Amino acid sequence: MTAIESLYQHYLKHPVICTDTRNITPGCLFFALRGDNFDANTFAEKALTNGAAYAIIDNLAYKTSKQCILVPDVLSTLQDLAKHHRAQLNIPVIGLTGSNGKTTTKELIKAVLSEKYKTFATKGNLNNHIGVPLSILSLTNDTEIAVIEMGANHQKEIEFLCTIAKPTHGLITNVGMAHLDGFGGFEGVKKGKAELYAYLKNNHGIAFINRNNPYLMEMNAAANLDKVVYFGTEATDVISGKLVKTDPLIEISWSDKTGSYETSVNLTGSYNFENILAAICIGAFFDVTPEQINKGLSGYFPNNNRSQITKTENNTVICDFYNANPSSMTAALNNISLLSASQKAVIIGDMFELGDESAEQHDLIAKQAEQLNVKTLVFIGKYFYTLKDKYKGNFFSTPSEAHEFLKENPIKDNMVLLKGSRGMALEQLLPLL
Repeated sequence: MTAIESLYQHYLKHPVICTDTRNITPGCLFFALRGDNFDANTFAEKALTNGAAYAIIDNLAYKTSKQCILVPDVLSTLQDLAKHHRAQLNIPVIGLTGSNGKTTTKELIKAVLSEKYKTFATKGNLNNHIGVPLSILSLTNDTEIAVIEMGANHQKEIEFLCTIAKPTHGLITNVGMAHLDGFGGFEGVKKGKAELYAYLKNNHGIAFINRNNPYLMEMNAAANLDKVVYFGTEATDVISGKLVKTDPLIEISWSDKTGSYETSVNLTGSYNFENILAAICIGAFFDVTPEQINKGLSGYFPNNNRSQITKTENNTVICDFYNANPSSMTAALNNISLLSASQKAVIIGDMFELGDESAEQHDLIAKQAEQLNVKTLVFIGKYFYTLKDKYKGNFFSTPSEAHEFLKENPIKDNMVLLKGSRGMALEQLLPLL
């Protein structure tokens, strides 16, 4: 028996994985991962004291009992254990990546598939080299289908995550101006995301593709995929649809070979139309009925600060501050420009990981925001702050400065867009809105 097979026997008896001693549950396996600023080996004994069944460590100095399992490298062991577990599961696994809309699309797919199947979907944003193995190790024997989100900020990352998740099906939501620094520009983004198509091609998997997206169609042709299910706005697509309304919530009509249907979704933004259509397409492929699909979609309520409408005592706020890049920021600004609210406010924060293109991209977004001609326009962050003499609006280098401004200049009876990169922590402004 190999070391991984031996460890797998422990996992079968203790199928809960913990990587943080603050979240230890009785009988779990604690994996002592190293970080940039910490070494979880030092917490192994505490994890056992708190109830962990075993602690997996890679530093001999902390092997204090038989419950400490010494391995060459904790992270690679976690990944290898996930690969081994995945190999035991004979279920569809939908690999999901893209520059924008991954998490919303994942939740919509889960909502639809859950109407018929015991469905697992990546929790939160556990979509990297640690999160994907943790997600795979969360799959149980009664899981019938899984949706695994895969994020990346450099090339070869999706390729690697595919070796862990082994997707049988795949969806790229889109490719946009995100993580330009790590990918080396937009062409690098396309190349990185296309690694999912390459995996599906090499492993006889099935791709769901938005025929209306020229970049995805170009990547599809380059990958020479032979198993594709198309969705889009054309009647020839397996699933076709059109946007009926977006003010502020979305209504769409859609058709399959059996007929035409309409549904409403508790999301804002026309950019979510293709995400909804993707969920419908995947649901239909797995024989979820149109009635079940519509029930799943209409019953979905976002609570992850992505395209989420929140009614406060004073305003209606579009909470979209989980992340931001030029593509998603442009879409969000376009969306609020189309809404019929009589008074609007836009509060946007810096976009991260844009590398050499950061100055240019922030300039383009500031220009677009100024042209909206909204009542209140607020820019926050060091990149936007450099543009204070070029564009109209209120510019602040930090959220705390903006906090003081909003306290002294309260916004009332507005439709407010609140959007920025995660690192801007714009949620701290929500209580003032």
